[in-house]
Formats: sequence, structure tokens, C-alpha cells
Amino acid sequence: MTRSVWLKADDAVGDWDARRRRITAGLEAGVDWVLVDESDVERVRELGSVNVAAFRSGGDVHVMDAEEPETDADAEPDAVVIGKKGEGDGTVDLPEDFSGSADLSALRREEEAETGAYVRIHDEYYEAFAEEAAAEADHTIVIGEDWTIIPLENLIARIGEETELIAGVQSAEEARTAFETLEIGADAVLLDSDDPDTIRETVAARDRSEREHLDLEWAEITEIEQTGSADRVCVDTGSLMEGDEGMLVGSMSRGLFFVHAETAESPYVASRPFRVNAGAVHAYVRTPDGGTKYLSELESGDEVQIVDADGNTREAIVGRVKIERRPMFRVEAETDEGDRVATLLQNAETIKVRTREGRKAVTDLEAGDEVLLYYESVARHFGEAVEERIIEK
Repeated sequence: MTRSVWLKADDAVGDWDARRRRITAGLEAGVDWVLVDESDVERVRELGSVNVAAFRSGGDVHVMDAEEPETDADAEPDAVVIGKKGEGDGTVDLPEDFSGSADLSALRREEEAETGAYVRIHDEYYEAFAEEAAAEADHTIVIGEDWTIIPLENLIARIGEETELIAGVQSAEEARTAFETLEIGADAVLLDSDDPDTIRETVAARDRSEREHLDLEWAEITEIEQTGSADRVCVDTGSLMEGDEGMLVGSMSRGLFFVHAETAESPYVASRPFRVNAGAVHAYVRTPDGGTKYLSELESGDEVQIVDADGNTREAIVGRVKIERRPMFRVEAETDEGDRVATLLQNAETIKVRTREGRKAVTDLEAGDEVLLYYESVARHFGEAVEERIIEK
């Protein structure tokens, strides 16, 4: 599931200077949407590239502060949100019969943009109203009052895929809870905060919620031998990696070895925490979509998957690929299932794999050592897992 972070930046935040500071912090952090009043749409677009949603007020037209410049009235948002100064936020009483709802009628009439419903959950009746709005809106924003988790659980269970469910939050911790509720979680959060750290942490919570977790396992080294030279690939990413991070690479797609990034200091070579010396050009490397690519295919701008020793993953952009001819080791390991997998790694002390004792240079590996790898008993065709018999040896 793709999650998103919306940032609330309407007139409730303050004057344009206050709104602009919040929006700028959001753009720098990487929020997906900014929610503003219609009068601010063009000014948000001038600040940067982001999806813009705008409140279409059910009450008086918002009058901008006197010091604020005039904006182009034709600026169109990517989504129109109904509910502010209307039934959704409680300004106007909900009708006894939802068929008479002005907000629902406005959602049905909107044809020029995606639609959003904005509902503050005061009680169970407003929860029911949010459910009705979800049937009409592309996005349904729900703001909890005295209680938040129970109505969110109810709406996650009832709405299904009818709409994008967006939970109102004020902190990164609340965002994490929203993304994890009922294990399914909200599709998005609407953050109401000026704090740049909170905005960044909420975006990070979004990223973590989308990331894959891998079950890594130990395999016993059965053979390690020097071979001739081969074309070796160093993958230099645009990200700095931590000491327990690396990539999954291997000659056989079903068994990928955990190879550490070059984060360790050495008396002879400076650390390069952006780099993984990944092996020979024929080998596979795992990508964030769960597929694989040949190392020879990688180029600047591609995405690769970074993984740590616990199986937590994240994405990194390839900045550069260095291919040079180097002497190699062939490393073979046997899994608990009795399957033997292998790969080629450069014969150098700076290339390290994960063992039971921690990181270990490939030059120090011995038969009987246990190394960490990702194993799946499927074949791959053009990097995609397939159910067919393919022999790799």
C-alpha cells in the first residue's frame, strides 16, 4: 500500500507568513499533499511541486489578510475538499436524513477535480456521516475529537477501498498509530503541526510503513575458493548507510547474500558508507519492488534496496556504478533446506559479509562459518518471481 502525508495549512494556521513557513517545511520534508484554502492554491504552486487540495467553504468566502497579494482566481487545486464551515466540521448541524445534506450534494456536483470530504468525528452520528461521505469522495479526512482510535478502526473496517481514508494527526507518533491501526492502517494522515522536526518525522513514519521486512536466515559456508579475475561492480548510492546495512546480492536469484556497505574504518582505506562492493556483473541485486536486477544493468537514477541485519529495508538511489576488473572469490553456502547457493565477491579485505560473530571480511571466511542471506525457493524471469523450474548452478 502506498501511504501519503497531507499537511494542513489553511487560515486556521495563521496569516500567510505562518502558512508559508509551514508549507515550506513540508515541501523540504517531502509531504505529498498540502491542504489550504482556495485563495492560496496559486501561491502554494509557486513555492514548489506538490499536490494541492483546497477547502471549498460552505460558509462565508474567506477574506485574505489585507497585506496579502491578490492571486489568480483561476488557479485550480488537484482536489476540492468539502466540509469546512459546513456540516463536516459541525458549523452547520447535520440533517436527520443524510439525503438532505448540503455537503454530500456539493461532493456529488464537483466534476472538475478530485473530491475530499472533511469530517470532525464528534460522535457516532458524525462517524456515520463520514461513512456516507466516503461513498462520494475520492479522499475522506476524519478528525478525531475526544476519541480517535475506535472511530478510525470502524471506518477502516467499513469503508474498504471506496475512498482514501485520511486520519487527522498532530504528531509523528499519532501518524505511526494511524498507519498501523487494525494492521491495515489509514491510507494517509493529515498533519496539523508547525514543527519542522514533527513534519520530517511524520514523513519518515510514512516511509517506514511502506517498507518491506525480510526474513533473513543463516547458511553454512561449504566452499570458498579463489578464482580468476572478473568485472566487479561497486554500487555507489546517494545515501549514507549505517554500520549494519548493506545489499542483497548473489549469483542465484533464490539465494542472495548480505554484503555490508563499506562503513568500517581501515588503516589503509577510508570508509565509503555510500558504497557496496557487490560482486561480479552477472550477479543479481534486490530492488525495492521485490524484484532483482543484474548488477551490469544498474545505472545512475535506478533504485536499489538497502537492508540491515534484522531484515529492515529502505530504498536508495544509485548515484554511480563502478565496474573494474578484479580478482574474485567464489563463495558457496548451504541453507537449512539443503540447497546450495553461491556468488562471486572481490578478493579484498574491505568486502565484508554478515556472520554469527558479526561482520567478517571475505578474505577471512572459512568453511563452516555461517553467513546471512535471503532465501526464497522461486525462480525469476527478467527479475520477476515465477513458478517454473529453472536450474541455477
